[in-house]
Amino acid sequence: MLERIAEGRAELWRYPLSQPVGGSGLQEVKLVVVEIELSNGLKGLGFSYILTGAAEPALTAAQHILSNTIIGSNFVHPLAMWRKLNKTLNRVGKGPNYIAYAAIDTCLWDLYGKFLDLPSGIAMGGEPCTIPVYGSGNFHAHQLPEEAAQAAFDYAQQGVKAVKLRVSGQQKDAEVLRAVREALPPDVFIMLDANERCDLCRAQWLVEESAKAGVLFVEEPLAADNVDGYRKLAAASPVAIATGEHLQGSKQGAVFVKDGLCSVIQPDLAMMGGLTECWRLTQLAEHCGIDVAPHFLPSIFIHLAAASPNLTWLEHFPLLEPLFKEPLMMDDHGNMSLPESPGIGIKWADGAREEFLVNV
Repeated sequence: MLERIAEGRAELWRYPLSQPVGGSGLQEVKLVVVEIELSNGLKGLGFSYILTGAAEPALTAAQHILSNTIIGSNFVHPLAMWRKLNKTLNRVGKGPNYIAYAAIDTCLWDLYGKFLDLPSGIAMGGEPCTIPVYGSGNFHAHQLPEEAAQAAFDYAQQGVKAVKLRVSGQQKDAEVLRAVREALPPDVFIMLDANERCDLCRAQWLVEESAKAGVLFVEEPLAADNVDGYRKLAAASPVAIATGEHLQGSKQGAVFVKDGLCSVIQPDLAMMGGLTECWRLTQLAEHCGIDVAPHFLPSIFIHLAAASPNLTWLEHFPLLEPLFKEPLMMDDHGNMSLPESPGIGIKWADGAREEFLVNV
């Protein structure tokens, strides 16, 4: 007898940041937080997030999906539930629906792992793993060369084997690169993130400068929808190209993977629509010989890593960690390992819900 899904709720949380962070100067994060309970009392937790723009449409979508599709249904494998959910989109499109799906899908994987009494990564068909983490969160595009060099050195002291600088396709990027390379031990890689700031000419200049500095990959040199630009750039670039965090769903990512428009695909949990879609894209990338380095949330994506041998890096971008009780952290060697506890491992810090819940 299959268990049934008895209850489910979706809430909106608003988490203000103490200072602007990242390539876009982010000042707050909105979260769609989902809890689902089985008829036997077992509960799962999941969330999605909105970095810019309105969060209410995603919340409304999550509440609608829970009440009309999830609650009262049989508890089945998350991939089977994903197929069921995805059939409802043919008249409304992805948009906020995928952000809602991400919270629900992550919750279902948490619940599925707990149901099997396994970490979700093992429940996905994976095995215990340890993955290197690159330092990303302490850089921004307006840093002086000496500031970026100090941030890179500090990361190296924490044991990481790669850092990712923010650049903008300007001449000063070359100065930042030189300063950081001089500050780092020779065994620490440098990556670059242009956050879609370049046109094709500047992107071509940037990859040439990157080659001189031995950069491992250049992320988002062009806007995500500039497919023809990526095609031209990848064909001639002396450096690996990475992209993917702004792509919605595995079908958008598939173009970049199948046509070789990048060497590294970077799915984002919220934009992809959850772990299931990230997993589907990762499997396609494995088939095509493309590496995977997901955007953000390493404590979630360590589970994807367990089931994905082509997932090569996780990103250290501390942002939401204060919301969690005992968040998964990297070790002194700059690695992160799959936890042994059942499910995804989401546990909210005491008082987080009361402090950040938005009554809508």
